[in-house]
Amino acid sequence: MTKNLVIVFVKNTKLGSVKTRLAKTIGDFAALEVYKALLKVTQNAISELDADTHIYFSKEIDTNTWTNHKKQLQQGKDLGERMLNAFKDGFNSGYKNIILIGSDLPDISSFHIENGFKSLQKSKVVFGPAEDGGYYLVGMSNLVKDIFCNKPWSQPSLLEETLQELHTLNVSISKLETLNDIDTYEDLIASDFYKNNQQLQEKIRQFHD
Repeated sequence: MTKNLVIVFVKNTKLGSVKTRLAKTIGDFAALEVYKALLKVTQNAISELDADTHIYFSKEIDTNTWTNHKKQLQQGKDLGERMLNAFKDGFNSGYKNIILIGSDLPDISSFHIENGFKSLQKSKVVFGPAEDGGYYLVGMSNLVKDIFCNKPWSQPSLLEETLQELHTLNVSISKLETLNDIDTYEDLIASDFYKNNQQLQEKIRQFHD
């Protein structure tokens, strides 16, 4: 066990349950292929880290994937409660610094996560801002429950409102570079992740044409 923990929230790779906004344009089969490719990016990012990793599944624990990682089930009625419970698990297990990321970021790398841990040496909380107004990464050196309570999830004001509240509470904050996730077809085709992945392009054309 190390002092640092990375929590990865993943969705079960089932047709019709991932990248639903993207699927409205390219269909469920193609959207599933995109998500599988994004999972590989996430796996590559965490494989290079000197930290423990816990995988939290959305619906059920998949025993056939994410081998060599501790696997658990997300618990809670909304995203905030699920993230809060995951952080509680980590701190109760004795970890000193915890970072949580999603699994649909085309540009995430070990560099971003390592910078997150470095930031926690000087700040209590670190965020990786997303271009849509949310965040792709949140980390803490002590549990700050306010981050997850009564927040406008999936709204463009999420990070701004969260930062304002933490400022009022005098909680020290660091921010990493801004990244974009892939929610829409426009996000997909504009990304280097898509432009540089000929195999993925062919799969999407196969399903989408």
